[in-house]
Amino acid sequence: MTAAAPKGIIIAAPRSGAGKTTVTLGLLRALAERGTAVQPFKCGPDYIDLAFHSIAARRTSYNLDGWAMSAPQLRGLVSAVAAGAEIAIVEGVMGLFDGAPQPGRAGRGSAADLAALLGWPVVLVLDVSGQTETAAAVALGCARFRDDVQITGVILNRVASERHRALIAPAFAQLGISVLGAVMRDAQLTLPERHLGLVQVQELTTIEPHLDRLAACLAKSVDLDAVRALAQPARLPIDAAQTSGLGIRPPGQRIALASDAAFSFNYPHLLRHWRAEGAEIVPFSPMNDEAPDPTADAVWLPGGYPELHAGRLASAAPVRDGLRDLAARGVPIHGECGGYMMLGAGLEDAEGARHAMAGLLSLETSFARRRLHLGYRRATLLADCSLGRTGAEVHGHEFHYATILSGTDDPLIDCRDASGQVTGERGARRGSVTGSFLHVLSGAAP
Repeated sequence: MTAAAPKGIIIAAPRSGAGKTTVTLGLLRALAERGTAVQPFKCGPDYIDLAFHSIAARRTSYNLDGWAMSAPQLRGLVSAVAAGAEIAIVEGVMGLFDGAPQPGRAGRGSAADLAALLGWPVVLVLDVSGQTETAAAVALGCARFRDDVQITGVILNRVASERHRALIAPAFAQLGISVLGAVMRDAQLTLPERHLGLVQVQELTTIEPHLDRLAACLAKSVDLDAVRALAQPARLPIDAAQTSGLGIRPPGQRIALASDAAFSFNYPHLLRHWRAEGAEIVPFSPMNDEAPDPTADAVWLPGGYPELHAGRLASAAPVRDGLRDLAARGVPIHGECGGYMMLGAGLEDAEGARHAMAGLLSLETSFARRRLHLGYRRATLLADCSLGRTGAEVHGHEFHYATILSGTDDPLIDCRDASGQVTGERGARRGSVTGSFLHVLSGAAP
């Protein structure tokens, strides 16, 4: 018997900063507290929000990225991980219709593209600060912009008072758009941020009471039963569960994975795929002087915040020695973004102090000379490595402020942005050690 397609909704907004994350976290925790099995997702390549989702819903959150992932991959992942959930809630990205300038594998990566692909309705979060009826006009414009995207309700955010709400609601009634609730302006509902987004969830000792506070607020101010009633079954092919292979193949059978506050930017769908392929993942913590497992046949260092912990990482001799021993034996070692910086020769922190890194690549990076690098990337591999075979194409995302001061290793990738323009990112390779600033979401055969 074919399993029923999971029901879901997408929480979106007309622009960034309207409160999508706050509302999403509140809904996830409020529904979970009521005993609802709720599956969280994040539209786009963001890796920080996932950890907050997972704690709020008590269920692992996954990325759904329409630019980097194919339609079968997206549908397969939804079918596989949302099985058994009563409702899936997707947090959108930027504004509802905002995406890359050119299509990728399943669209431009917008929340609207995902809504059209899956057939899940959209609930708009509207920041109504300084507005009354104009908020309804914005919602109406969003509702009419694309025929294949269904907006079924709105949640008003940062409402100043009950009188303010009373001035807004009648306009929505005239349009036939349901107001599902109104969240009052409250500075205590916001989460702390830093240069790459929210402060990581594992650094917040008060995260549980904060999520409980959000849940209490949303349960009081939003009709949760109405939100659940809006969810629709995903538009999935009959064989969706058979198309869930995602991302790149496991780089080894026993993978040593750097995992701590300095290296936490993992994509859960990749780790899930590696385990499904039979790989064993063995975490180690460079921050705690834990060397990678010497019996590992691959090492993976994800992105994170090495620039905030450079001094501590520089003094982690067991980690450095362990990496060098594995590299000397030809074990594949790959670093993404922060992991790439760790594999380099040195890292200059925000104050301009240089810290010696593992020295497996010649890369010298600086966080004192900040420059934003942001956007989707399509890269062709120039050599066999942990990401795949020579000529294979991988899709991912670049988001960092580090500047490369020097590096003399061979390039790893030919990298293009979402418009097809060549970028300055080339990565590096030396023997079995490779790295780049690219966070890989999925791969393809050459």
